[in-house]
Amino acid sequence: MRQIVLDTETTGLEPELNHRIIEIGCVELVNRRTTGRSFHRYLNPEREIDDGALAVHGISRTDLDGQPRFREVAEELLAFLAGAELVIHNAAFDVAFLDAELGRLPGERRQIAALCQVLDTLALARELHPGQRNSLDALCKRYAVDNSARELHGALLDARILADVYLAMTGGQGTLALAEADAAARAGDAAGRARAPLRTVTPLPVPVASAEELRAHEAMLAIIAKASGGRCLWASEAREPSPAPAAFEPQRSSA
Repeated sequence: MRQIVLDTETTGLEPELNHRIIEIGCVELVNRRTTGRSFHRYLNPEREIDDGALAVHGISRTDLDGQPRFREVAEELLAFLAGAELVIHNAAFDVAFLDAELGRLPGERRQIAALCQVLDTLALARELHPGQRNSLDALCKRYAVDNSARELHGALLDARILADVYLAMTGGQGTLALAEADAAARAGDAAGRARAPLRTVTPLPVPVASAEELRAHEAMLAIIAKASGGRCLWASEAREPSPAPAAFEPQRSSA
């Protein structure tokens, strides 16, 4: 399964008011493991940045001079996203901005929902932790994910942090590692059993009392019975020498 953890930074909060994307960060997961592949671009929004947005991400308008426009990286971005499930925190926000940017491109209008499945980790967190704070910082604290480098929001940094949070929130790498270790242990046990040599079964020697020893034993029992006035629980009338157990073959010394 291929997933892309995605985050954006923008000039403001409303794409309907012509606010634009100024940074896109994406991290690739395959079968719940980071692959090292990412997509990261700063973008020239061709407009000013609201003061409130600047306070969040710290990216000024002059920082973006010389950066490409969205239309110049759109096809490269869509190729990176193709066939993947998008993992986004508060997905409605980022998807609305992406759809607005795609709507500005010439040709047939494209929308993210038609190109990719989308998993909203904010909605997932609210299901798992109803009534609690579920911001990315709150989830980092809850799942012990290091976000010490997050002094300001940044699309690629936030995508990497969200990838760790998502894996922890849905089972994490620890579950996979334990499953793999358990499978390896079972395989090792099976291999060990296959290599173990067969043991030769040697019958245990069963010592058998001689007739003389049996007579001495009976005599001692008679003495005990007489001394106790017949109150011995194991005493019996005339005892016959006990025969050797039928299930065992006596092993006698050859000496």
